[in-house]
Amino acid sequence: MHIIRFKGKDQRTYTGCDYEDGSASVIEGDLFSDYVNTGRRVDVDALLPPLLPRAIFCIGLNYRAHADETGMPYPENPVVFMKNPASVTGTEQEIILPSSCIDPPQVDYEAELAVVIGKKVKNASREDALASVFGYTCANDVSARVWQKKGGGGQWVKGKSFDTFCPIGPWIVTSDEISDPQALDIQCRLNGTLMQTSNTSDMIFSVAELISFLSLSTTLLPGTIILTGTPSGVGFARKPPLFLKASDVVEIGLEGIGTLKNTVVDED
Repeated sequence: MHIIRFKGKDQRTYTGCDYEDGSASVIEGDLFSDYVNTGRRVDVDALLPPLLPRAIFCIGLNYRAHADETGMPYPENPVVFMKNPASVTGTEQEIILPSSCIDPPQVDYEAELAVVIGKKVKNASREDALASVFGYTCANDVSARVWQKKGGGGQWVKGKSFDTFCPIGPWIVTSDEISDPQALDIQCRLNGTLMQTSNTSDMIFSVAELISFLSLSTTLLPGTIILTGTPSGVGFARKPPLFLKASDVVEIGLEGIGTLKNTVVDED
């Protein structure tokens, strides 16, 4: 099932499915416990982020080729940081280049597979970890590189958490439709030009391993999302470096899921 959040023509916010021909079937209830597809169709005015996450865990250096391009060794354990849930935005919405970014802003794109946790989970084994997954969506771990490297006291959270720095969508594909999250092609296009192309098989730590690691003595609540790392081809690693600018269009594509599309604008 493909699950969306959307603003209807009546300006109300809905959760829905079976999105086609400009309308969707309304879902009522809690996605993570008991929900019903009512079959009542509502005209869609705009897609919203497919969920408002409880927490956003992110993984750095989780693709072998990306670690290689940065010249960093493969990590022994997952590199974990977090993003502010208020940084979430949806497809066809704007990525805003913050006016507070150090000049030049050096804002970068990062195509990622996002995992949506659907069941409260703690101390999950690798073998059982995927049973906690509700579904998957596309994500862009937008990053202000100067803030990430110099403005955060050695921590990445600030440089990753500006408003609109976590586009997700366009919908959640439920886990029953993704037989193997380690076999998905992933791409990023900037203004139509292919910048990143890989497969989730290149991950150093699999989705199951990440859930098991993150849940060690730690409860992951339903509605938590995990951004699982980005492949090679990011802007800061290019020669010369390439960063986002106003009017750029970024598209993140994942096999079996869809395409997340955003336009870049200046905050001013």
